Amino acid sequence: MMSSKSLNSKISESSIVVAAVEQISSDLGGEAVILNLKSGVYHGLNEVGSRIWNLIQQPKEVKDIKQTLLEEYGVESEVCMRDILALLEELKAVELVKVKNETVA
Repeated sequence: MMSSKSLNSKISESSIVVAAVEQISSDLGGEAVILNLKSGVYHGLNEVGSRIWNLIQQPKEVKDIKQTLLEEYGVESEVCMRDILALLEELKAVELVKVKNETVA
């Protein structure tokens, strides 16, 4: 069980995220539907969430996700980062992403 004081508890710009293995997903007209195979629960993502999901099929740094979205969508940098982190925290909470932080003691 992870401690709430764990260094890896928060996702940051330098975190590396990747989609969990124990899921299957499908694109439905620009939106994604993901089935968590462990819980049996479906999760839906809108167009931007779906784009982030596609980007993290391979391990990717959060700052690289942000850069891609800034190039593709007309959004402010701070808003973009806040929304990315919120989505990734939600996906982490339901075990749909794995997170690796580069904070080495």
